[in-house]
Amino acid sequence: MQALIPFPEISPEIFSISLFGMEFALRWYALAYIAGILIGWRLIVRAVRRADLWPGDTAPMDEKQVEDLLTWIIIGIIVGGRMGFVLFYDLGQYLQDPVKVLRVWDGGMSFHGGLLGVIIAAWVFAQRAGISKRSMGDALAMAVPVGLMLGRLANFINAELYGRATDLPWAMKFPVMCRDVAYQGCAVAGEWFYTGTEVARHPSQLYQAMLEGAVLAVLALWLVYRCDALKARGRIMGIFLTGYGLARFVVEFVRQPDYQFTGPGNPLGYAWQLGEYGLTMGQILSLPMIAIGLGFALSARRQP
Repeated sequence: MQALIPFPEISPEIFSISLFGMEFALRWYALAYIAGILIGWRLIVRAVRRADLWPGDTAPMDEKQVEDLLTWIIIGIIVGGRMGFVLFYDLGQYLQDPVKVLRVWDGGMSFHGGLLGVIIAAWVFAQRAGISKRSMGDALAMAVPVGLMLGRLANFINAELYGRATDLPWAMKFPVMCRDVAYQGCAVAGEWFYTGTEVARHPSQLYQAMLEGAVLAVLALWLVYRCDALKARGRIMGIFLTGYGLARFVVEFVRQPDYQFTGPGNPLGYAWQLGEYGLTMGQILSLPMIAIGLGFALSARRQP
């Protein structure tokens, strides 16, 4: 019998309340977004208070501007994440029913799309405020990994975006949340249940939380506060883009392929395939990130 680590079966909902006949719930995934944005905001505020960390011993923006930036970033995450999922992963479905694009509560967010949305929002904000765009990118790159880590942990709690089948001893069998007692014959709504068809899988959400989140966060903060990396505009941004791209590219080898790309003749879920080799959509989208990140990191020059 294969050794397995049991799934902890934490409820995706932290709590729920009924008001005026309507049910409102706070979910771990929503809390991850909120906490990630607030922690990132505080990290940037702390950094701009240290003028000696920046080129010319002058912070590129003040605390009030960081607060204003927060609104732009939230819009960039939501709009970019949603549109990225629509364009990169399931465009055909949304062309058939465009109204579904607005149904964000049904799920469907793309990290690469969200990143692009944040980049556009930050670029426009920096242009309007006269802020160095590379320093703006460095500030955001220092703050993003913590949010990524929290988001992947929420994916794990939700038993979603799990890995491919494996026989490794730390594999897990992920259950299904019973949405309705009539749903697949489960007994109690709101509880986890197993259909009996589950296979042991990589807990790839935890791999991503570690590599994309914890490792990149520690590296970025160490470079900022121990190596004066912010003085070389673009370096932290380049290291983040390269690091995330590499981490995502590697984890895609053990992550369950996106359902939109699986089917007969393509069990590995390749979005691009040449013979027996191919790349998943996550890997395709990560390649330009790696190239752009390397470009920024190598072109960064320490400012006098």
